[in-house]
Amino acid sequence: MGNCDEVGASSKQYGVTKPISKAGPTVADIQRTKELEKFLVDSGLYESEEEAAKRVEVLHRLGQVLKSWVKMLTRRRGYTDQMVEDANAVIFTFGSYRLGVHGPGADLDTLCIGPSYVNREEDFFFVLHDILANMEEITELQPIPDAHVPVMKFKFDGISIDLLYASISCLVVRDDLDIADVSILQNIDEPTVRSLNGCRVADQILKLVPNVQNFRTTLRCLKFWAKRRGVYSNVTGFLGGVNLALLVARVCQLYPNAIPSMLVSRFFRVYTQWRWPNPVMLCPIEENELGFSVWDPRKNPRDRTHHMPIITPAYPCMNSSYNVSTSTLRVMMEQFQYSNKICGEVELNKAQWTALFEPYAFFESYKNYLQVDIVAADVDDLRAWKGWVESRLRQLTLMIERDTFGKLQCHPYPYEYMDMSRQCAHSAFFMGLQRKSGEIVQEGQQFDIRGTVDEFRHSVNMYMFWKPGMDIYVSHVRRRQIPSYVFPEGYKRSRQSRPTGQLDNPHKSSHEDISGTEHCERNPKRKYVDKVGVKQDIVVKKQFSVPMDSFARSRLSMGFSGLTADMHNSGHDMIERTKSPESDTECASNSSVVTSLTSDGGSCEDVGSTQIAVSVEDHKGVDGTIRGRFHDTACGIHSVPLVENEVARGNEVLQNELQQHLEPSQMPGMVLNSKGSINSDAVQKPIIRRLTPCAMK
Repeated sequence: MGNCDEVGASSKQYGVTKPISKAGPTVADIQRTKELEKFLVDSGLYESEEEAAKRVEVLHRLGQVLKSWVKMLTRRRGYTDQMVEDANAVIFTFGSYRLGVHGPGADLDTLCIGPSYVNREEDFFFVLHDILANMEEITELQPIPDAHVPVMKFKFDGISIDLLYASISCLVVRDDLDIADVSILQNIDEPTVRSLNGCRVADQILKLVPNVQNFRTTLRCLKFWAKRRGVYSNVTGFLGGVNLALLVARVCQLYPNAIPSMLVSRFFRVYTQWRWPNPVMLCPIEENELGFSVWDPRKNPRDRTHHMPIITPAYPCMNSSYNVSTSTLRVMMEQFQYSNKICGEVELNKAQWTALFEPYAFFESYKNYLQVDIVAADVDDLRAWKGWVESRLRQLTLMIERDTFGKLQCHPYPYEYMDMSRQCAHSAFFMGLQRKSGEIVQEGQQFDIRGTVDEFRHSVNMYMFWKPGMDIYVSHVRRRQIPSYVFPEGYKRSRQSRPTGQLDNPHKSSHEDISGTEHCERNPKRKYVDKVGVKQDIVVKKQFSVPMDSFARSRLSMGFSGLTADMHNSGHDMIERTKSPESDTECASNSSVVTSLTSDGGSCEDVGSTQIAVSVEDHKGVDGTIRGRFHDTACGIHSVPLVENEVARGNEVLQNELQQHLEPSQMPGMVLNSKGSINSDAVQKPIIRRLTPCAMK
């Protein structure tokens, strides 16, 4: 936990710009930090001494297994007895464990570095896999060789482990290997570079922050916040551990003498105003004669499409948040704004820290959802199948954005739910849907995303390890139809008058007209195909659902084109029990699947119940910020700061000592251009944004 009594006063500059403020804590800041640290302890975010000791023991035992594996392969390949004796593998940690912010039950991210003659494709994913599979201590073994960073997942004596492998260009790997030395990257491929960079980035982050302990406490706090608010998942397009660590580290650089309570507040203040896609960087981007590609939107067209660049500090510098989409950035900006307001109230003693960590009421925040049900023959098959589908959910968000020209916004929720009453192994993900704020809607306008869902399911079904029984169903459900198993107590909570953390939608219509035709189709990979038609609201393919007793008033009849459903009420869903021909697994389905969103007389109907509003005048809002691209900005030694004067309206985040200015309200950003070279000061110029004092209540 952070030390409240000692504040670093080093004159060293951290980062690529000067700090926003070098001010240290007040007595009130010290007290708030103590309260925050107590809250983190009471919330169970620190592991026990027993669990910490067990992790160390498991790491040691895993290291012994890896060394024996390399020695065995060395002997098999006919090397001398001396080579067999010297053969070695070194294990490193990275992620939350290496950064010192892991909690109870957290995954242990590990990297095995082996010699040049031990490869990943066969030796790691086949030989080592078989060794681990035969060990009693190893459970839930799952190789993922085709991941962006190839990984083997398993539990070792109950400890969850993600194991990467990197083969470097030397015959003997020394125990004192310096992984920070750039020469380790010689003569290796890009997947190996990505595997090595997890450790290299973690080490660089710890070197680039003014106070490691304050950084750790702040990061631990914000990881907990991100999980509670539903924005912690790199694979879904939100923030992962590395992304958050880099964002927190940058705030630590901008406020070098701040302590955790101050840094948490400044985190939301900074990133609420950050002008994406200007990148967050901890140090200059460096080129190297090794020739690996680095993040540079001037040279790489793909880099220009990134919405929220957060650049890693180790060569080769990469964007760690390339998964972020327009929709997920919108959701994160909304959460930043909400939390910025809460922190302001905490600083004014109008709220407690607990308010910042209130769980996000996702199932009360939208009127319409997509439900993605994943089923398999058994738990082991489901684990592999679910991992693949989850890694593709981001593509569904992008496809919907593409096919509706950004007018239908998606909010993927990064948590899975299981219906334990099902006879088949089951997991479900959900996605909130709403119209884009401010869109003019014509009468009868619909969003038909049946083709989009078909394309998504086709891409998912390309899974090379598919087995009979593995299936996916995508369905549209209304808020009132959300299955009870998603709620902690097993029942649906009553709807609040306004969901927590949501801003009022000035464009929301008071009228909703639902109409459409529903349609059900079994997975196109199967021989068995059903078709169903029903009146509803956003056009999607029907797939899966909840127990049979729901909506009993529906009647089914067989038609020429397949199975059709005629509902007594358009608001009710069709019920069907389906059975996969390849499996005896039987699952009930009930969702409204072909739906279309319509509006009367051009009224602007918001499919969801919330929208984002910006409290600064003369600003285009979050969507305006998201739409900004690199071609309007400049990068290089000739870049100039972007200066804006904006008036805060109802800004409740300023505390007493900030009545005159926002400490001088500098916003670090970056100006990009197609000319010039990358320079530390020019790459990330300060953006000065003055806020007028708010009226104190």
